Amino acid sequence: MRAALSLGLFCAAIVAAKADPLPVKVGQCSTTKIKAVASRLEGAPDSGSAVEYANGGYQVSYEMVPAITKSRKGDVVQLCLTQLPKDCPPGDNRGKVYSAKNMRTGGTWELPDSEHSCGGA
Repeated sequence: MRAALSLGLFCAAIVAAKADPLPVKVGQCSTTKIKAVASRLEGAPDSGSAVEYANGGYQVSYEMVPAITKSRKGDVVQLCLTQLPKDCPPGDNRGKVYSAKNMRTGGTWELPDSEHSCGGA
């Protein structure tokens, strides 16, 4: 019984550590973990919020986002694709917008994956 319980907990830990791939279709969601919480500009704490995810996702804002500030590395997040950019130059994939919900804090935010959308600066 104890061995079965230990195996179950081990398997649950493996599943929890795995991050789903980034969503690719509007309305699609994935579960991931926060890899890092930072400011928009390195060394400038009031320059806005930035968050990086274990599945390679990233969101950034020129404003300070309180829900991101309250988040921590390792927090589980549900990340949903809400908007795709249109008429982008070939190879310029910037401008996807994601909504996020931190499952620990309940905080939510919706931000793009870059400071500028495709075709921008």
